Amino acid sequence: MIDYSGLYQRMVNTPLAGWAQQLPGQIEKRLDPKRYGDLPKWQAAVAAMPEAQPVSCDFSRGAVRIGDGGELGDKQRETLTRQLKQLRPWRKGPFELFGIHIDTEWHSDWKWDRLKDHISPLVGRTVLDVGCGNGYHCWRMKGAGAELVIGVDPTPLFTLQYEVMHRYAGEQGVYVLPLGIDDVPEKPETFDSVFSMGVLYHRRSPLDHLLQLRDCLAPGGELVLETLVVEGDEHTCLFPEDRYARMGNVWFLPSVLMLERWLRRCRFTNIRTVDVTTTTVAEQRATEWMTFQSLADFIDPDDHGKSIEGYPAPRRAIIIAEKA
Repeated sequence: MIDYSGLYQRMVNTPLAGWAQQLPGQIEKRLDPKRYGDLPKWQAAVAAMPEAQPVSCDFSRGAVRIGDGGELGDKQRETLTRQLKQLRPWRKGPFELFGIHIDTEWHSDWKWDRLKDHISPLVGRTVLDVGCGNGYHCWRMKGAGAELVIGVDPTPLFTLQYEVMHRYAGEQGVYVLPLGIDDVPEKPETFDSVFSMGVLYHRRSPLDHLLQLRDCLAPGGELVLETLVVEGDEHTCLFPEDRYARMGNVWFLPSVLMLERWLRRCRFTNIRTVDVTTTTVAEQRATEWMTFQSLADFIDPDDHGKSIEGYPAPRRAIIIAEKA
C-alpha cells in the first residue's frame, strides 16, 4: 500500500480533516487487486526498483528531474529501466529519473508552458488537480511554489507511476490519489486553485463537472480548465455520433464561446480564454515508453485537419475563471 501518512498529517486541523478519515478506505477499495488484474504486477515492479537517495530534484522546468545519471551504478540503472518499462504506457511527462529519460506519449510540458504565465501565482497555494494522470503537472505545480498539491485520477497504473517519483523524491507535498472527482467530499470549498485538464469532454454532464469544480474552490479561488473545443459561435457544440478520434467516451466538444457561456451559467467570473492550440503529432505520439496507438492513428492520414471519423481534429483551449 502506498504511504499517504504525510498527506494525512497535512490535513489535520484543516477543512480537509474529515476527508482524511475517509481516504484510507477509499484508497484500499480502488487499489483492490480483484478489480485490476495487473495491479500486483505493477506493485511488484515498483517494489523491485533499486534503493537510491537523489541529491537533488527539480520540478521547475521541462522534464520533472529526480536525481542524476551519476548516482546509480550500471546494474542499478538497468534494473530501474527494466522495472519502469513494466509500468508502460507512460502517457504524461516527460520525466528524468536518475538520468533515465522517460519520453512519454504527451509533451505535457508544452501544455504547462502555454498556461503557466496566465494563472495566479501558486506560491503557498493548496491545489487540486482533477484527472491528473501520473501527476506530471502536480510536480510542476510544486515547482511553481504550491504548498500542497492533491491530484486525483482513478487509473491505478498512473498512481503507481506517481509512486515511483514519490518514493525517490520523498515528502514534497505532492500526492496522487487513485480516485475520481466523485470521491472528493461534496463542497469542500477549500482549494485555492483547481485544475481540470483533459477531463470535461469525458463527462456525460459537463455542467455538473463545472459545478463540482466550483464547489471545490475556496471563495476567490481560481479554476484552470483545459478541454477539447471546436470552432464556432456561442451556439456551437459537437456531440459525436459514436467515437471521436477513436475515443468512445467523448461527449461534448463546445466552441470557446459556448464554453465561456457554460462557465457563466455555473457562476464563474473573470472568465478568459488564454490559449487555443491544435494538437499535433509532435506533441502527442507513440514512443518506446508508450508503444500503443497515438494521435497519428486518430486523425485522417490525408487531412490532419480532421479526425479519423471526419470530425474537426483535436483542438484544445485553456480557460481561466474565478469563483466569486
